[in-house]
Amino acid sequence: MKRRQQIAALVIVLLAGLTIYGFWQTREPLVVGTSPTASENELVDQSPLKTAQQLAPLATTHDERVLAQEGLRLADFDVDQAFDNALRRARLHPPPLSADAKEAESRLQKQEKLLDADQARVKLLTDAMTKASGDKKDVLQADLIQAEADVELDQDEVDDAKEDLIRAGGDVIDRIQALKKEHEETNHGTPNAVPTGPEPADQVGLIHRMGQWRELHQKQMLLWSAKTDTETAMATLEAKHNALDAQVDAEKATEPELAHHAKGTKSEKAAVHVSAAQKSQDETAALLKKTQDLANNQKILSAYDKRIETKKELAAVYAQWITLVAARQRSVVHRGLIGVAIILVIALIGLFFSSWMDTLVKKLPMDRRQMESLRTVARVSLQILAIFLILLVLFGPPGQLGTFLGLAGAGLTVALKDFIVGFIGWFVLMGKNGMRLGDWVEINGVTGEVVEIGPFHTVLLETGNWTDSGHPTGRRVTFTNSFAIEGHYFNFSTTGQWLWDQIQVVLPIGKDPYPLVDALRKRVSEATRETVRQAEQEWQGAITSRELSGLSAEPAISVRPIAGGIEVDVRYVTRANERYAMRSRLNQTAVELLGGKVQPVTT
Repeated sequence: MKRRQQIAALVIVLLAGLTIYGFWQTREPLVVGTSPTASENELVDQSPLKTAQQLAPLATTHDERVLAQEGLRLADFDVDQAFDNALRRARLHPPPLSADAKEAESRLQKQEKLLDADQARVKLLTDAMTKASGDKKDVLQADLIQAEADVELDQDEVDDAKEDLIRAGGDVIDRIQALKKEHEETNHGTPNAVPTGPEPADQVGLIHRMGQWRELHQKQMLLWSAKTDTETAMATLEAKHNALDAQVDAEKATEPELAHHAKGTKSEKAAVHVSAAQKSQDETAALLKKTQDLANNQKILSAYDKRIETKKELAAVYAQWITLVAARQRSVVHRGLIGVAIILVIALIGLFFSSWMDTLVKKLPMDRRQMESLRTVARVSLQILAIFLILLVLFGPPGQLGTFLGLAGAGLTVALKDFIVGFIGWFVLMGKNGMRLGDWVEINGVTGEVVEIGPFHTVLLETGNWTDSGHPTGRRVTFTNSFAIEGHYFNFSTTGQWLWDQIQVVLPIGKDPYPLVDALRKRVSEATRETVRQAEQEWQGAITSRELSGLSAEPAISVRPIAGGIEVDVRYVTRANERYAMRSRLNQTAVELLGGKVQPVTT
């Protein structure tokens, strides 16, 4: 084994050892409980429910969905408790009003008094009308109409004053009630945010494992944030509860009639009762008001206790959800390390197998070129197989066999396009309008005789342009049969390989051309008589159109004046492989007819 291969093998072994260590460390899944729990915020803070609603769609497994559902329930309950507690505190301890709010409140109280007075006046006028008669009744009717208009105006002014008070920060109770109504309409009537249906299928492959780990990590960060916010809100509620509890206990201790309710009072200490006769009316009213306030504060303390307990449960739900996600992350890492180990094993086996193949090939009885070719083929095949297996581990097997086969087929079609088109072109060449061995054809500007037609290639023996002598150049030209589909070709061979050829004779001025033309036509007809008969027979059998059924193969002669004489063109039919000999023979005939006195110009 070469030194480079030894170093690579050592690195792979080291990575394999680290992978095995990680695999061992992640072999045991975390044990997760199933009891749900939760909690949330304060006052009219609806963030706990919003957080739970944002986290609910992230639940993918059955256990996560159970926890998400419980988290939604607890968060919604906590927000409901926050609304109720906020209403109690607003009624018991209304916040101080600003100057604008005080002015709006004063105007509201004034308008409400006017409204009450006008409503009482309407009631009096209505009662008086039932007893009145005649003119007095008419007068009362007019006063009643005016009073009802005043009531309507007063009501509008009261509504306006309420809006001004709300805008100025007053009327906290109405604002809280409006928010609570909106909360109930928005959240209690909406469908459940927790996903339903089957759990998503587990995707294999290292790439998918990395994506799963990243998604689980992001989910875990969101859950940690929700849990931290819940615990912070719980601590804030506990602080408020303790402060209010101390305040209530101090107020109880300062009042003799209520001192026995204080926590610091010994149970055996008798309560101090003072009869109502010994106390003034104001003192009695003040004591009653204080007792009612203390009772309301006790209800607020009880609500704080419920919310704190709810938040503890909600925090526990998030903690269990975090544990579930951590367990799934551990499982994803575990399976990912298995994939890494498989890749390292494939690389290690490939490395050692390549070295073994090199040693084996050297022992074979081959020459050096064959040995190198075999070694290259074996190495490339091994590398392709290893890469395929590694890609399979990285991306996983295809989800659908049909899709995989379709993609593979499409890839092979693109890669082997020329071979496929060439194979189809072979059938075209074998057809009626194709070519055969011995045909004289032109393909992509190359003219020659067909010497081989295979399933993928056609071979020509190059003969040069068809107007030349047609002697082979000695070169064999190979074409892929795709030219029969994607391009075009010329076949100069019919059944007998007939073609039209011509000779030209130039007569000088002053010589009568007609005797020579008649004699030349006669000699050409005699020379091509058998050729014309055979060509017409074959053409008649090949032509199916009526318009072409009268096609003649008889020689044709044309005469035209040119500068310096008269040109005579003679066209005739001959076989392709005989055209050179036929042309030479007819040129010789033309020279003989001219008596050797006038040299004809032939082309």
